[in-house]
Amino acid sequence: MDQTLLKTSLIDYVIIVIYFVFVIGIGFMVKNQMKTGEDFFLSGRSIPAWITALAFLSANLGALEVLGMAASGAQYGLLTTHYYWIGAIPAMLFLGIYMMPFYYATKIRSVPEYLKLRFNEASRAVNAVSFALMTVLTSGISLYAMALIFQVMVGWSLTTSILISAVVVMVYVGLGGLTSSIYNEVLQFFLIWIGLMLIPFLGLSELGGWEGMLQRLPESFGHVWANTGANGDNEMGIGWLGVTLGLGFALGFGYWTTDFLVVQRTLAARNLRAAQNTPVLASFFKMIVPVLVIVPGLIAAVLIPDLGKPGGPTYNLALPLLMERYYPPGLLGLGLTAMLASFMSGMAGNVTAFTTVWTYDIYQAYIKKDASEKHYISMGRWAIFVGILISIGTAYIAQSFSSIMDYMQTLFSMFNAPLFGTFLLGIFWKRATPWGGFWGLVLGVLSAFAMYFFLPEGTFFSEAAGNFWRAWWAWVITVVVTIVVSSFTKPKKDEELKGLVYGLTERPHYPNTRWYKRPGILAIIVLVILVVLNILFW
Repeated sequence: MDQTLLKTSLIDYVIIVIYFVFVIGIGFMVKNQMKTGEDFFLSGRSIPAWITALAFLSANLGALEVLGMAASGAQYGLLTTHYYWIGAIPAMLFLGIYMMPFYYATKIRSVPEYLKLRFNEASRAVNAVSFALMTVLTSGISLYAMALIFQVMVGWSLTTSILISAVVVMVYVGLGGLTSSIYNEVLQFFLIWIGLMLIPFLGLSELGGWEGMLQRLPESFGHVWANTGANGDNEMGIGWLGVTLGLGFALGFGYWTTDFLVVQRTLAARNLRAAQNTPVLASFFKMIVPVLVIVPGLIAAVLIPDLGKPGGPTYNLALPLLMERYYPPGLLGLGLTAMLASFMSGMAGNVTAFTTVWTYDIYQAYIKKDASEKHYISMGRWAIFVGILISIGTAYIAQSFSSIMDYMQTLFSMFNAPLFGTFLLGIFWKRATPWGGFWGLVLGVLSAFAMYFFLPEGTFFSEAAGNFWRAWWAWVITVVVTIVVSSFTKPKKDEELKGLVYGLTERPHYPNTRWYKRPGILAIIVLVILVVLNILFW
C-alpha cells in the first residue's frame, strides 16, 4: 500500500500550520499567569463549569475517540456505541454526583493523594507509579495517531512524524500547564465538531440513508443490544453480561471515576457545584459523539472493501480515507486539522495528568519535600519533557495493534478496573483498612497482568471480549482481597475519615439554585435520554 494516501494541497497545509501557531500562541499568552503550583497544575481552581465541561469532553476526544472509535465502528459495527452509552454515561454521572464531593472538598491535587488520605502512603505510591506508567503508554497512542496522519499526508516516515507531533505538544503544554491545555481543548472541541461533522452526512447520502447503509453490512452491525444474547452472536464476541459487568461497570466506572486525566479537569472548576456539573454537562455531548466517529466507521466498512484486510489499509485509517473521499482542498485541511486537534488534546491531557502525579505524588512525596513553588513548576516542565520522550517510545507499541481501541481498553482493564474496586470500598465502606486497600489494589493489578499474559490464546472470542472480562475479574479480585485483608487489620478512626467516606461527609445541596444548574436534576435528564437512545437502537 502506498504510504501517501491523502491528496493534500497547499491550502490544506496552510490551515494546519495556522492551527499549530495558534495553539502554541495560547501557551505563550498564559505563561506569565503560572505563579504557583496550583496555577500550573490545577489552573488555580478558577475555571467556569461550561469551560471545564468542554475540556473534560475534549480531553476524551483524542486518538482513542476519533481514530480508535471509527476503527472499532468499522470492525464491530454499532456495538461500539456501548463504549459511549453504557460504558461512559452512568460513570460520568456517578463521578459528578457522588465522587466529586470527596475529590473537590478535600482539596486534593491528584487521585493518588486521595488514596494517601483514605488508606496510606503505600497505596498512594502504587497508584502514582501505575498511573504514570499507564499515562505514558496511552499518550503514545495519541502520538502514533498524529504520526499516522502526517505519514499518509506527506509520506514522512513514522519516526519523523512522531517527533514533529511531540514537539508541538511539548511547547504549548510546557508553557502554560493545565490552563493552556484546557483552553486549547475548548478550541479543539469546536474544531473537531466542525471538521468532522460533514462525514456522516455525506456518507449516508451516498449510501441511500441509514437503512441503505445497514443493508450492506452484517446484520449485527446495526444493533446495540439485539445481538448480545450470546458471545458468538456478534463480531465483538461479547454477550450482554460481559458488556454490562465488564464495560459498563468495571471498565467504565474504573476510567471515568478514578483516572486522573479525567478528574483533573473537574478539579480546575471554580467551586464544588461547577466541579459536579462538569462531567454531567459533558455527558449530554458524549451521547451524540457516536454520530461523529462510529457512523463514519460503518460508512467506511461499506465503501472501503479491503479495510482491515491483509494488504489493505488498517481500520485506524477509516476516517482519514473518508476525508480524502469527500473533502475538497481547504476543507480537507480543516478536517485533518480537526483530527490533529483531537490527538493533541488527548496527548496533552495525558501529559498534564502525568506531570501533576509525578510532581506531587512521586517527586514531592519521596524525593524533595520542602521546595519552593517555583521549583515544583520547573520540575513539572521537566516532567513534560521526559513524559513526551517516553511517549515517543510507547508510540511504537500502539503501532503493533490493529485497533488502538483494543490497545487502550487493554491498559484500562489492567490499571483502572482494580483502582475502581479500591475507591468504591474506600468511599462507601468505612471498615476498609489501609492495608486492605493496599493489598487489594496490588493483587488486582497483578491479576489483570497475569490474565493478559498467561491465559491461553483463544480464551475469549475477541480482544474486546478479553478486555471486558479481564476488567471484571480484576475488579472482583480487588474487592475480595480488600474485604478479606480488612477483616484482619485495623481500620482508621471515624475522625480520620471525615470528608473521605460516605456517611461521614456532608453532602452538598443546592435548594435555591435554578434547576438547570443543579447536578442531580441534570443527571436525571441525561439518564432518561440514555434509556430512550438504547431503546431506539436496540
